[in-house]
Amino acid sequence: MRNIITFGTFDVFHVGHLNILRRAKSLGDRLIVGVSSDALNFRKKNRYPIYVEQDRLSIIQGIRYVDDVFLEESLELKASYIKKYAADVLVMGDDWQGKFDSLSSLVNVVYLQRTPSVSTTSVIEVIKSV
Repeated sequence: MRNIITFGTFDVFHVGHLNILRRAKSLGDRLIVGVSSDALNFRKKNRYPIYVEQDRLSIIQGIRYVDDVFLEESLELKASYIKKYAADVLVMGDDWQGKFDSLSSLVNVVYLQRTPSVSTTSVIEVIKSV
């Protein structure tokens, strides 16, 4: 069995999120997704997500490509999460290109191209302007 792991905030779920989850799942048998906690998101982006962590966990768990979800508490714990879930492949969007190469001794690191013209930030900006 080949375990795939990926991470994200998955706030204001959109087609880009669905595309990366579908493509990640195609790389193995089991897709495990770490959803950033509200506190982690605040530390990364200096704002809280629109949807609280429990709702985001529920949304991701409901996606047919996803086999397991967990709450990601810290970026520094990625190696621990990889080991805990016996991941063979780490998938990240190409906006993170090179940032997780240091984990390549533990896991095959794959950066997938983001869906063009869609991001949570852009969706939020469109909503704010309406």
